[in-house]
Amino acid sequence: MSKAGSKGAGARTRARELTLQALYQKQIAGHSSVELMSQFHEQVAYERVDQEYFDELLPAICAAQAELQETIEGLIDRPLEQLDPVEFGILLIGTYELESRIDIPYKVVINECVNLAKRFGALDGHKFINACLDVASQSIRKIEVQANTGG
Repeated sequence: MSKAGSKGAGARTRARELTLQALYQKQIAGHSSVELMSQFHEQVAYERVDQEYFDELLPAICAAQAELQETIEGLIDRPLEQLDPVEFGILLIGTYELESRIDIPYKVVINECVNLAKRFGALDGHKFINACLDVASQSIRKIEVQANTGG
């Protein structure tokens, strides 16, 4: 494991932040995941992230984006095109983690995404992210949520 990859939860949080930045750039500039991986590997910030997680997350989200978008469309109360690019990127990350990374507790996924929204999103965007991912977790991780809430 790389030195950066062994720094624990903080490094994984930074990997999510870098992934969000890459997804934002993909939306705005239309870069491919290959271009983004190359570009972000050269950034100084890449040295401080869980590199293994970033290298999994970005290409996996890009590859599954159409399916993830379908899930997100079922969570939101407006057309996908009206979502803020930051909020859309956060929902991509959260939805991917809920669906594909069952090793990460759903509460951690929601908390990490809410924190991303507080740091990078609009003023009350974190409330929207929290509501969407809470609904998503109840269907995607139904058994885990029920076990956690006693219901």
